[in-house]
Amino acid sequence: MRFLGNVLATIIGLFVFFMLFFFGIILIGALFGGDSEEISVKSDSVIELNLQNIKNDYAGKYKDPWMEILSDGENVGVSDIINAIESAKTDNDIKGISILNDNSELGIAQYKALRDALESFKKSGKFVVAYANSYSQKEYYLNSVANTIYINPVGDFDFKGLSAELMFFKDLQEKSGIKMEVIRHGKYKSAVEPFLDNKMSDANREQTMSLLNSVWSSILFDISKSRTLSVAKLNEIANGLLARTPEMAKAEKLVDVIAYEDEYHNAIRKKLKVDKDEDYNKISIVDYAQKVATTSKSNTSSDKIAVIYAQGEIMSGEGDVNTIGEGSMNRSLIEARKDKNVKAIVLRIDSPGGSALTSDLIWREIELTKKVKPVVVSMGNYAASGGYYIACNANKIFAENNTITGSIGVFGVLPNMTQLATKIGIYTEQVKTNENAAEYSPFVPMDEKFKVVTQESVEHIYKTFVSHVAAGRKMTVAQVDSIGQGRVWSGSQALKIGLVDKIGGLDDAIKEAASLAKTKTYSTQNFPEFEKDINDILENFPFAKSKESFIKEELGEETYRLMEQIKKVQSRKGVQAMMSFEINIQ
Repeated sequence: MRFLGNVLATIIGLFVFFMLFFFGIILIGALFGGDSEEISVKSDSVIELNLQNIKNDYAGKYKDPWMEILSDGENVGVSDIINAIESAKTDNDIKGISILNDNSELGIAQYKALRDALESFKKSGKFVVAYANSYSQKEYYLNSVANTIYINPVGDFDFKGLSAELMFFKDLQEKSGIKMEVIRHGKYKSAVEPFLDNKMSDANREQTMSLLNSVWSSILFDISKSRTLSVAKLNEIANGLLARTPEMAKAEKLVDVIAYEDEYHNAIRKKLKVDKDEDYNKISIVDYAQKVATTSKSNTSSDKIAVIYAQGEIMSGEGDVNTIGEGSMNRSLIEARKDKNVKAIVLRIDSPGGSALTSDLIWREIELTKKVKPVVVSMGNYAASGGYYIACNANKIFAENNTITGSIGVFGVLPNMTQLATKIGIYTEQVKTNENAAEYSPFVPMDEKFKVVTQESVEHIYKTFVSHVAAGRKMTVAQVDSIGQGRVWSGSQALKIGLVDKIGGLDDAIKEAASLAKTKTYSTQNFPEFEKDINDILENFPFAKSKESFIKEELGEETYRLMEQIKKVQSRKGVQAMMSFEINIQ
């Protein structure tokens, strides 16, 4: 036994040694190697726009320097990319932008913002060119802004319109004995519909079709302007799959050149007047964005606009770059509210919703902040359900045409495994001092009284949600209820029914905030700054990332995403103000 104890102590000692060694190497590298190589831009350079590692609007800031060192990604967000493109317009060393084999996880509203930035860049007289081995619809939407679009001779071209696929589990519940008890308010709150039926309801089909048509129309409108093709012609191409090969896509004027990548680079050399045998100067968009961020900008004014990013599902706690928590959000609102130099606040929301309680806590802090300084909301891909809850009381709300918003509804889902337990011989009994003393148990049939009490809670939160929207949007409760009921809307639809004030991006919202604050010269300051401890640092170790990569590789991307959705459902606690379904545009 003593021998085994010594072996165990040795193993633990080695583990601690290697952990300290690992941390030491990282710290030394951060202290002495972080700034050793300054990013420089050579003359006649081309920015390579590759968005593969860009995941969020905001890359995040951390109070703990360890998190800055170990945080996932390049520490660059979409907002940084857009600022870099804007800066490149007046940078004499930058001659153009090359969108090369673009493939990312960004949403359609983020692509819209990037597209607008590239459109503005083109107006400076500089070129934008694009090349891809294959184009998905989402990728083509961004790439279609280019002056010249290239495609590989044997590449694929996807242009067929949008669709949504929903899975239903009613029969699976009956066969497995695992039933999801559903309590909801809102006839469109279709997040729980798969547990109630085996087919889509008429109300859900109506809202899904309306949403897809609205988003598709906004996509076609932008492509139509860039490619000088009518919307009717684009729909004709989609309906007939008339651009399914590179040759067909060129014939329909969706692409300009069929070529290999080396020929694409030769064409860029020709624009820059560089010999074929020589490399032309390139800089990645991430490097350029980091250079722009570290280059001091002359601004004599001390006035600031605070931009607070709320991105991801709404959950209780601190939050991080992928989730919204009341800790970091409310701390940011308070800090911006108390800072005399901050004249107004822009809340950038990209969220399908989540915890109703957390949403209300953030709503309250916005309500307090609005009494001191103007608050303007900018909606990204989503600002739905709980995402709209925290937006509704702002002074002004901006959305993109293809933002998904609304979903004013509430639901609760409780798993019940009584049938399964009975099948396998498990029986449960409860002993209690009072009639309602027992907590909900997944191994006991749902008590009708418990269901009534829980339904009352859902109804109370829905009424609170609707009253907040009515007060914030200056509407009656009846008006909000008529456009609520869990229904989702696109940004352009939301403008018509009064859920948003204007169509525009983050930059438009910042300008509006400055106008409300009556300041003309200002800088922006990004929030939140997340507070993390050693446990959060350990979660960001390379071996944790390799586990994710391993699972993706073994199960495939689609199965991995399904697994992540199941994990999200299991982690949700309390009543949810969550968007009805997830839409993924490819």
